[in-house]
Amino acid sequence: MTATRAPDLIVTGARVLTMWADRPRAGAVAICDGVIVAVGDRAEVEPLAGPSTRVIEAGGATVLPGFVESHLHLVLGGSELTHLSLVGIEGEATLTRAFRAFANDNPEAPLLMGQGGDYGLIGRPMTRHDLDRVIADRPIAITAPDHHTVWANTAALRAAGVLYGADTPPGHEVVMGDDGTATGELREFEAFAKVIALGGDERVNLGIATGRDPSPWPDAAALAVDREKAARGLAHCAAHGITSVINMDGNRYTLALLDGLRAEGRLTARVKVPFHFKPDMAPDMLDEAGALTADYADDWLSSGMVKLFMDGVMDSRTAFRLDDYPGQPGHRGAGLFGQDEFARIATEADRRGLQIAVHAIGDAAVRRTLDGYAAARAANGPRDSRHRIEHIELLDRTDLPRFATLGVTCSIQPVHGPGVLDFGLDGMEPFGADRLRDAFLCRDLQAAGAMVCFSSDWPVTDISVLRGIRAQLVRTPYPGAGDQRLPLSDTLAAYTARGAWAAHMERLTGTIRPGLSGDLVILTGDIEAVPEAEIDALGIRATIAGGRVTHGG
Repeated sequence: MTATRAPDLIVTGARVLTMWADRPRAGAVAICDGVIVAVGDRAEVEPLAGPSTRVIEAGGATVLPGFVESHLHLVLGGSELTHLSLVGIEGEATLTRAFRAFANDNPEAPLLMGQGGDYGLIGRPMTRHDLDRVIADRPIAITAPDHHTVWANTAALRAAGVLYGADTPPGHEVVMGDDGTATGELREFEAFAKVIALGGDERVNLGIATGRDPSPWPDAAALAVDREKAARGLAHCAAHGITSVINMDGNRYTLALLDGLRAEGRLTARVKVPFHFKPDMAPDMLDEAGALTADYADDWLSSGMVKLFMDGVMDSRTAFRLDDYPGQPGHRGAGLFGQDEFARIATEADRRGLQIAVHAIGDAAVRRTLDGYAAARAANGPRDSRHRIEHIELLDRTDLPRFATLGVTCSIQPVHGPGVLDFGLDGMEPFGADRLRDAFLCRDLQAAGAMVCFSSDWPVTDISVLRGIRAQLVRTPYPGAGDQRLPLSDTLAAYTARGAWAAHMERLTGTIRPGLSGDLVILTGDIEAVPEAEIDALGIRATIAGGRVTHGG
């Protein structure tokens, strides 16, 4: 024991899965001053207790390192907790009942926003006229689960000033009808940003929509409103055992909100926030990424990253692929950055010592990203960059070995796969039957030597890590495809130790061993004894971040 006094907290009577190779299992953990000071059997650890030590008896339940959420949108998710959830809603009649009840409960809301509306919600492509039948006299809008498409009624389109179209960057589209008016479908952030702004979320949406900060800078009252959105997101994370998060949209404003919560004692997880670099930015905008890295660089709030989007998503057929979409000859999507352009940006970001994370869903987007990382490596030499690719839903198998060769981390969301949990198998149609063998290749990537970490992409999908674990363990192979499941031990590592490593945080968290931060999650049962299909029936008894109980007890 390295502390000069008795531990503040001891968790005992547990099945501790430490993710620490030197001692993979234990029965008790002691924490002092926010740091783990002892890991061992209860007979070794319990005698360390003093008169003021809090002792939690786990009753044989699993204790793990606090979960590392490797890809989410914290403030957006916190804001959306107050919106109408459309998960599980099917058909126009059910949609209408849900929206009208929500409207009655929110008579003053300037925008009635529904979240998680499936692309096949009403059984056909949705238009503003469909939503006008739901509610015509107030602005309403629906966000798709992937957050890359919004559908709006006429009132919302008119209020946002996009009923007759809008100029948008390549890859972003206000879909227009033959009559010269918007159909109601808005593809990608720049197309639907003005609709989102109607509901008051324009400031917190900037981190993903533009990468820039609000101008003018918000006053104290507006800052307080947005801090509460971040606080709701943090509380939601804590309720699911999460102690570290990578917020995959970002700007200085996001960091300022979180810093404000820290000053109030309400920052309950470690948060890393990248700078979102957009295609319309000049390379010197990387100066801002460097400034954020210098200004926020401690164990609780940090940057040091750049996030980019290389393409869209499969459902709207904006993902960039090497072959044609089924039934659409010549349509392959498009890369949001050109090959040479991205190589220059990646090389410069890498030269500055920044970690890079790129949203790449289609196989052409993945290849272009890998090519950019290869160019950076050739120009700057190898370093421990741990550059990342987020999602990787479709992959040309000739690129499998390049991840290990280039040291690229695979950041994957087990719950995204169609037919796994919340998304229907109809979501496989844009892939094409002949490409199912190349979709969601978790196991093949790991077998090829890549570092794989897992996350939810909340609020795109449910934040529950336990549901994510179940999704990875029970997913069935797609027709003609191989088994892409990973075993429980690897899956747990992908939500803990590997997630910490992927974020350059392995000397701080991700494993339970002396000297690391006291980040723990206590489950309500033994995860190794529960049938795989019932793992998500377990609960989170307590979440502990830096020795502080942030949820349960």
